[in-house]
Amino acid sequence: MGGSFTTITLGCKVNQYESEALARRLVDHGWRRADGPPVDLCLINTCTVTGRAAMQSRQAVRRAKRQGAGRIVVTGCYAQVEPEALTAIEGVDLVVGHSEKHRIPALVQGLQEKTARRPAEAVVAPRSPAWPFEAVCDAVVGGRTRPLLKIQDGCDAFCTYCIVPYARGRSRSLPAENVLARIADLGAAGYHEVVLTGIHLGRYGRDLTPASTLAGLLRRIDAAGDIGRFRVSSVEPQEFDSALITALTGSPRCCRHFHLPLQSGDDEILRRMGRPYTGTDVADLVLTFTRAVPGAAVGLDVLVGFPGETEAAFERTYQMAAKLPLAYLHVFPFSPRAGTPAARMADPVPDGVVSSRCARLRRLGQRKRLDFYRRFVGRQAAAPVEGRRDPRTGRLKIVTDNYLPVLFDGPDALMETLVTVRIEAVDARGRLVGRLD
Repeated sequence: MGGSFTTITLGCKVNQYESEALARRLVDHGWRRADGPPVDLCLINTCTVTGRAAMQSRQAVRRAKRQGAGRIVVTGCYAQVEPEALTAIEGVDLVVGHSEKHRIPALVQGLQEKTARRPAEAVVAPRSPAWPFEAVCDAVVGGRTRPLLKIQDGCDAFCTYCIVPYARGRSRSLPAENVLARIADLGAAGYHEVVLTGIHLGRYGRDLTPASTLAGLLRRIDAAGDIGRFRVSSVEPQEFDSALITALTGSPRCCRHFHLPLQSGDDEILRRMGRPYTGTDVADLVLTFTRAVPGAAVGLDVLVGFPGETEAAFERTYQMAAKLPLAYLHVFPFSPRAGTPAARMADPVPDGVVSSRCARLRRLGQRKRLDFYRRFVGRQAAAPVEGRRDPRTGRLKIVTDNYLPVLFDGPDALMETLVTVRIEAVDARGRLVGRLD
């Protein structure tokens, strides 16, 4: 059986990881990957972190139907939390929850064997602390240049605006020996970098027997030396103890790129969000990383327009970001998610005010990014070349260990190889350009 298929992914790096794992499983079962519809099968991996994300997930399903997908299978966090909203959409054949994802190839084969189209079916088990890590998805997968390795899943934080703990269950970890083995496989296959990702990454290892830590795992990865460098995705501010900071800043293999979910620089808003740290805590972390690691790129997530965010509270966030030596800002408008405490909070911020505040912060973030880029003009940078050309310019591209995307000219034969580029300028569109050195 089989046929052509495509995947559509919404949301975080963990979703990207899982979509690629599922795509590989489908290929192993005789399916042929296509760039897009019309296809025999469209697999949609949804997000539900905000009300807006849930809406975008529904829109993706309807778009796939309009574009002629033969069968539509929906999975991911939205599928886990609200399967009935998805089974109600015309054209959906199957809705699959997190603990059943590994069964998708077999479930799809069952769909193909049906002679007539039937109402959408939901295969969703209730979330459970007993969900094993491995049952959710395979391990090492991702893009050819910088593959993702999911080492942790689930979340124990229960922030007041976030539905993810209800969708993915409690924190659980891939054992360290498995992590090391898969990184060794990547290194042997010629990869130069791996991105370690998870939902609540700083909780890594606490569920294992014996318990371990993210810092301990990073020390072991560094000592093994099986891959040129590793990049750590977002870690919650309260998870940074001295051991983790030392593991990140003391390793020559650790990328000089640190991403922190600030969300707000106002302590009262952080309290309402259920975030167990202060703005000062995050500011101190930024300074710790930038002082300890020359050239480090430090970026922040900022959530704008949370209920009760006054003009003064927003200004505290803005001024904090303006004063810190940041490389970029990721700015998101608050979108109430049904089922979370924040969705019921009083004092909502008007949509127009939220949009205006987001625009102001994004302008600041763009200035920060350009200032950071300009610091490296004239310098050399070594990094693996992406496996595809930049779609806008047709040029080759590297992403440095400190998160600098650099465009340059060269032949296709350089793709997936390690090169050294000299950064020459920031062009009129704010892009870094360079030449082979």
